This record gives sequence, structure tokens and C-alpha cells, in this order.
Amino acid sequence: MSARKLIGELLVEHGAVKAAEVENALQVQAVKGGRLGEILVRLGAVSTQVLYAALAQQLGVPLLAPDALDEDAIREGMATLSLPAGWWLDRQVLVWREGEGLAVAGADPLDPDVAEALEHEPQGRLVRWHLMLPADAEGAAQRLRSHPQAGGRLDERSLRELAEDAPVVSFVNNTLAQALEAGASDIHIEPGERECTLRFRIDGVLHTRSTLTMDRYPAIASRIKLIGGLDIAERRLPQDGRISTRVAGRNLDIRISSIPAVYGESLVLRLLPKERGDIGMHRIGMEPDHLALFEEWLGLPNGLVLVTGPTGSGKSTTLYSALSHINDGVRKLITVEDPVELRLPGIVQIQTQAEIGYTFARALRSILRHDPDVIMVGEIRDRETAEIAIQAALTGHLVLATVHTNDALSAVNRLVDMGIEPYLVAAALRAVMAQRLVRRICPVCNQPHGDAEALQARWQALRARLPASVAAPAAPDWRMPGGCDACGGTGYRGRLGVYELVTVTAAMQHEIAQGASSERLLHLANANGRRSMVDDGLIKTARGLSTLDEVLRAASEHGG
Repeated sequence: MSARKLIGELLVEHGAVKAAEVENALQVQAVKGGRLGEILVRLGAVSTQVLYAALAQQLGVPLLAPDALDEDAIREGMATLSLPAGWWLDRQVLVWREGEGLAVAGADPLDPDVAEALEHEPQGRLVRWHLMLPADAEGAAQRLRSHPQAGGRLDERSLRELAEDAPVVSFVNNTLAQALEAGASDIHIEPGERECTLRFRIDGVLHTRSTLTMDRYPAIASRIKLIGGLDIAERRLPQDGRISTRVAGRNLDIRISSIPAVYGESLVLRLLPKERGDIGMHRIGMEPDHLALFEEWLGLPNGLVLVTGPTGSGKSTTLYSALSHINDGVRKLITVEDPVELRLPGIVQIQTQAEIGYTFARALRSILRHDPDVIMVGEIRDRETAEIAIQAALTGHLVLATVHTNDALSAVNRLVDMGIEPYLVAAALRAVMAQRLVRRICPVCNQPHGDAEALQARWQALRARLPASVAAPAAPDWRMPGGCDACGGTGYRGRLGVYELVTVTAAMQHEIAQGASSERLLHLANANGRRSMVDDGLIKTARGLSTLDEVLRAASEHGG
């Protein structure tokens, strides 16, 4: 019989950690003691989920999901044991009868106290262990105890003690790792009257991950606020924080936002992996004609190019991809952002700090003295920033910026509403692009569309008005989502962009300077080959990449 492999060997064998990370953990273990797996989790080298999958293989026991538990059977089984149920639940161990023996579930099958207690049970000779994640075992034990909600206020010292408790640290670390592995962009923690809801935003849609009893909420909220540098004793005012850390072997920036609500602080964690696989002009999902036009804009010597869309529509990814594309070492590129979401080599990136008066406008004034060729403004929010951006565009700089509007041409009215004279907007503006993100159909479980006739009719109408330069598919491949383990049962996995690109022609500049209506500008843009976001999405739908319902969800018929 071969010797059981060490946990470090298994993790390296599975590609979950590097050998150097195991060596580092062994050095920590030699100094501070503890189990190697727990040290690897604390160091951020591996997630609890991956560790316990390897432990289950090492020990030859199944890894049990919490939804597989029969809580009634556990209550009945534990009522017959020699020790009271509370003793087992304090150790987060669940026991139920299984045939002639006992089934036992918990996070630590090697606990000597539990092993000794089982030996004294009449059925303890036949024990079948099940491994559970620590957070799952703790949650199940909490439900089985049926504790009433903890009341009263906690002082700062008590909150800090709760935040440093090992199970709380493990729960938060595991939640971050699970979110990262699920491809989530945000984690939402929302307290209610009796329960706290944990939700992940995956591909732009919120999914409920779990519900927790409210007696666990203060410790979890305090832990998150503590690592984010927030004041854990302040629960009446909104707060924002940021942390750089390592989770499941990946370097990660986390932005933390807290706002007071009726039942406690609602927390949102934005996850920003430092290594991004979606940066690059050929990865943002543009059709070939749009890509060629956008690259043409990026080659302009001066002027203002705007990217518009709501929060979470992928504007930053598009601009980072654009900067990476034109970063040839010949031109000087400077960005002004709040916050800097991704570090780009060879580019000077400036983080604004409004609390000390270092605003977008003030940063822009200073960088104009640094001889830039291309300036990227994270967002034009006010008149002062807009004025300096337009001044830069009119004095020999290419300025890339974002504005929050629903469609491309609304950006003109937005600048005028900020107080910019129409003739200045006309003189500086070279192009505007609007975008949205739509979910991509899962490549594993997608299937042919059951009713393609309505789609085909709409497709023929679109084909009739598309210019010949658009590489639309001759034979549409209409698909519909299914649902599998790879996509979490949603039928979608990943996202791609749909775009509306408008080049500001001489005729449009004249109309903008005269204060023309949006309808007039739209007419000129359509005459120049504008394609709406919905039409762009329909092309992608015809390629079998998404669905019309998904496109219409993300981009309205009017705005699209």
C-alpha cells in the first residue's frame, strides 16, 4: 500500500500552488507551527475550496456541500449520542445515523477530542467521515443551534476581537476566493431583519450565494472594514476603503464601500484582479469595421474622443485596451483616474484624492506641463474638468475620456449642460462611442434556438441596411442558453461588448456649433453609417455569441 501523499505535494501536483509557495509556507510552519494547508490559505496562495478538495482526496473522504445535509436526521442522530448536541456543535461537528454506524461531518476529521468521543459511542466503531468547508460547517452548526439573534451594541474593542477570530478570518478569505473563482466583479453583503444575504455579481447579474444569521454579521462586517482600513466603530456614515492582497494565488485590489442602512451597514466589495485577461483591442468584442474605425480615432494627433455608458459597461476596459494599443514608446501617455483600476507599464497614471483637494481638474492642469501626447481622463464630471479637457484637445493633445450618458450623441448635450459653449464642443470633439456589456452564451451547454423565424425576419431587415463593409455572417447561427456546471446553471459565461461609434464629421461640427437637436445629429450620424448598439448586438447574436433578449436587456431599442 502506497504512502499517503502530503497535502503540499497534492496541491503542487494539481497546479493549485507553486513549489516555492509550499517552501515558504513550510518555513512559516517551522517558526510559528500550525497546519500547512491553513498557512497556505492565510498567505493567499490557495483558496479554502481548493485546499479542502485536496484534503478530501488525501484523506479519501467525500467533500460534503451544505445543501446535501438532512438537518432533521442530524437532530435525531445527535439526540441519541452520549454527549449533548451542544458539545458537538461547539466543535462544528455534525453526526447522524447511517445503517449500522454513524456518519460524521466537519472541517477537521483529525480532531483528537472528537475521535475520542466517537470511540465511546456504541456505534462509534463504524464511522464514515465527510469533510466540510469550515464556513459551511460553522453555518450548519449555527442553524442547528437555532440561536436567537444577538442583541445589543458592540464597542470597538469587541468588534476588533470579533474581526480577528480565526473562523471569521477564514470565512472572509474563503468568500473572496469563491467570488474570484466564480468570476464575480462584486460581492454584496446586505443585512436584513433576521438574515444577512451574501450575493455575487457575475457577468453583470446578481446571484444570491448564501444567507447567514444576523448574529454572524457584526464579526464579518468588522473583518471587512478592518482589512479595508475603515473605522470599524463608525456605523452611521458612508465609508470607502481599498486593499491590495493575494487571494487564491492571484494578486487583487479590492475597493470596499460601506453605507448605513436600516438593519446595519450594507457592504460592497469591488474585485479588481491585477492580471487582466480581457485587456487588448482584439479582446473587447468589436466587429472588424468598428475596430478599424476605433484604431483610426486612436491615431488622431489631437482632439477629444469620448466613451460613454453607465457604470459597469466596460468603459475602463476599453480605454485601458486603447492605451495598451497605442503605447509604442514614442508618445507620452498620462492618465487621471479615480481610482486607478489597473497598472499599465510605460504609462504615467495619476490617482485623484478629492479629500486633499487633488481633483480631476487640478491633476489635469498639472499634467499639461508634463509634455503629454495622449491624456486619458477617467471621467468628466464637472464643468472645470470638461473645460481643461477641451483646452487640452484644442492645443495639440489627444484626450480620451468617459462621460455617463445613455447613448453616444447624448454626450454633446451633456457637455453643453455642464456649461461648455457649443462652438468649443464642436471644435474639440472628434468622435464618440457608447457601449454596453452583454452576457456571452456558455460555449458548453448552448443549443440551437427553438424559434428562429422572428429573429430571421429582423436579421433580414438589418442586413438590408448594413453597408457592404460590415462583415456580417451570411448564415446566422441562432443559439439559446442551456445550463450546466460550467456556467453555474445560468446558460451564460463571460461577457462581450456591443458598441455604437459616431465620427464627428464637418457637417456635424457645424450643427453642434449651431446648437442642433439630438434628432438632427442622429440623422447625420445615420447617414454616415452609424450602427446602434442593438444592431451591433444582433450581429453578435447571429454569430451565436449571445441572445437578442440579452442584447435588449443591456441596450434599449431607443438608446441602442
